[in-house]
Amino acid sequence: MHEWLTGLSWTAVGLGVASCLVVLRDLATGGAQHMWIMNVVWPVTALWSGPFGAWAYFRFGTRTSKRCLLQQEHQGEGGSRTRRQPFPVVVATGTSHCGSGCALGDIIAALLFLAVPFSLFGRRLFGAWVYDFIAAFLLGIAFQYFTIKPMRRISSREALWDALKADTLSLGAWQVGMYGWMAVVTFVFFHHELSPSSIDFWFMMQLGMFVGFLTAYPVNWWLLKSGVKAAM
Repeated sequence: MHEWLTGLSWTAVGLGVASCLVVLRDLATGGAQHMWIMNVVWPVTALWSGPFGAWAYFRFGTRTSKRCLLQQEHQGEGGSRTRRQPFPVVVATGTSHCGSGCALGDIIAALLFLAVPFSLFGRRLFGAWVYDFIAAFLLGIAFQYFTIKPMRRISSREALWDALKADTLSLGAWQVGMYGWMAVVTFVFFHHELSPSSIDFWFMMQLGMFVGFLTAYPVNWWLLKSGVKAAM
């Protein structure tokens, strides 16, 4: 069972890396996004979601590239680019935007935990979650800040406040899903804590990102519908 799972883990993580590289290549060869932060969001999304993320990028993400938007303007297809995307896709993009900050934060935190581990309430897992939350929160808010600031003529303080309002709930929902999954993995499936040095850990993290996406999606739907969060 362990050998089978390890083989599956290497396959899933390998597909994630390959999908990320495919998206990066397209972005570097003419697919650069209208909003620069999406040049980070799409490859990070593909890293944890693999072929699903790559498919979403080529199906929907390429529509918001500078090249595509310029072609639409020349053809007289004006108007907001988000209106040309179905609302569920707009929500998914906003959720992925939030999740990319979380994913990068979780990766950084896992590597930091390898170097400086500590336990909380007698569990190394809970100590790792402290690193995860801090890194994910900081990067997630930074992602939102650097989306809002170029879009609006407001001060840095106002942009930071809007970023906190827009993404705190979304980040929390994402982390609840991911932490919940990793708790099930630790206490139900494996009955021990996985080390970030094992490939099985990274595969479980990929699955945790999918769960985080599912728990954050309805929150992002509400945030976008209510106007608290702007569409990507």
